[in-house]
Amino acid sequence: MDVSKPTLAIYGIQDRINSQTPFYVHDHALTLMQGGKVIKHATLERLSRNKHDNRLHEGLYDLLKSEGLLRKADYDLVFVDNVVGRTFLSSCGQFRFEASLQNTLDLHPEKGRCWWLDREKEAYAINHELAHVGACLPFYGAYKENSLLVHFDGGGSLSNFSAWSFQKGKLNLKEFHWDYKYLSSLFNANALVFAIIGAKYIEQNSVPGKMMGLAAYGKYSLEIDSWLKDNDFFKDMWSSKQGFYEAAKLDFGWDKRHLHQEDSFLQDIVATMQTLFQKELLKKLESLQKSEGFDHLYYSGGSALNIVANTEIVDSGLFRNVFIPPCPEDSGLSLGAASYFEWLKHGQIQEHSPYLNNWGIEDYSTAIKQPDIQKCAEALMEGKVVAVCNEQGEIGPRALGNRSILALANDKRLADKVSMVHKKREWYRPVAPIMLKKNARYFTGRQSIHHLANYMLLDFEILKERQKEIEGVVHVDGTSRIQTITNKNDNPFMFELLRLLDDKYNVKALINTSFNIKGEPIVHTTEGAIRSANNMNLDGLVLNGKYMEL
Repeated sequence: MDVSKPTLAIYGIQDRINSQTPFYVHDHALTLMQGGKVIKHATLERLSRNKHDNRLHEGLYDLLKSEGLLRKADYDLVFVDNVVGRTFLSSCGQFRFEASLQNTLDLHPEKGRCWWLDREKEAYAINHELAHVGACLPFYGAYKENSLLVHFDGGGSLSNFSAWSFQKGKLNLKEFHWDYKYLSSLFNANALVFAIIGAKYIEQNSVPGKMMGLAAYGKYSLEIDSWLKDNDFFKDMWSSKQGFYEAAKLDFGWDKRHLHQEDSFLQDIVATMQTLFQKELLKKLESLQKSEGFDHLYYSGGSALNIVANTEIVDSGLFRNVFIPPCPEDSGLSLGAASYFEWLKHGQIQEHSPYLNNWGIEDYSTAIKQPDIQKCAEALMEGKVVAVCNEQGEIGPRALGNRSILALANDKRLADKVSMVHKKREWYRPVAPIMLKKNARYFTGRQSIHHLANYMLLDFEILKERQKEIEGVVHVDGTSRIQTITNKNDNPFMFELLRLLDDKYNVKALINTSFNIKGEPIVHTTEGAIRSANNMNLDGLVLNGKYMEL
């Protein structure tokens, strides 16, 4: 590695199955960094418009050419692996990388063999697990002393759960294994959950969010907990539901032959699985924390998108602080690999906002003008639904104000319209609010709001006496997945809009949901934003700060 060179990191391992929908591998991405700073990042789906796109091997040449990265190829090259392999081979044949197979997770970049265009080039592999925990670096800076680093997902390169320590300035591997595969599989591979949700296996990437939304309608049951374990979570009922129907009738007197999300018994099953996940994860983290008395937790991987579990971790008080990136799932792997490599080069990493999806749109800039802020506020006060496409897009699966759909949060009917009519989502999935941090304190009664709320990674109990004010974003269990804006530096446009609504209209929160319709990625360009806003029949659109009626 050369400290004077940029780092180009690529997550583009090919899937095992050639299908329209990602199966084992998803969310390809690439990141260019220099001096600890992100220069360019592309989550492939934002550019291709194919959800969870895993075909970077088909388009890498054109992507690099579009940004002048073929002509100027003087950068350190890093590849992220996957459980299905450690080889990247482009369809055009001009890019090829192979790394040796390993029986453990290496702490250091592993030199592999690479052909880049017409010559051999030095290149490295970073394991999937390490890239996940590396995704924390660009948002929180270098790891704090005496920290525990945990990756937890459906499957990395050699594990679905790994733990690392950072002590005396050194990273050490504590453990890696598949012991918790049964837990993550409840959300992305369990036949019973898929049947209840009404999803096919190829829709696995959308099921976790749906499952978390439905779980709030049910209650944990110790009896169901034991029953599920005794029946191995009915994980093999893909071909026939008969065994489940017979067991449910025998043990619970549930005598039905159809699975509906409205059924209270099925809701309790999903709620029990969610609670089981939380309990087992917290128990494991407590054991790891006590083993060496860690002060801080860095947590990443797809499981770190489970906001109910995240909230339990934070509220447990096990750690002085908990750090989770806004892109803990696979869309953050290239960023994590680049950041880890840059950290090894320079010993530090600059802290970034989450607005890093800038491939091809680096020239976007937002002009904050009061007349546009006022027009947007007036449209919202009239009950209109307004989309925002400002500057660079968010990295990760959640819109945080730059690629968002906004509406008033005080009307459940309006929230249902946004979610089910405009976005075509299921009835049981909640929408989230965005608000100034001071107003998060108002609605929750908490004196302080954890920084993970900046990335919409926690849920909060809303005071009963204030739920009516934001009933559109309060879930059935009385909680809300709040995103906070602390100051103008967080997001200039959203800060000014929220401040005006608060000061002039006493409106303390807005619905904030991602700017996309069901089955499509979040919008990326202004041209795409205009098309999507019209297709979704929205009322207004903000393009780089300028408000327009539709």
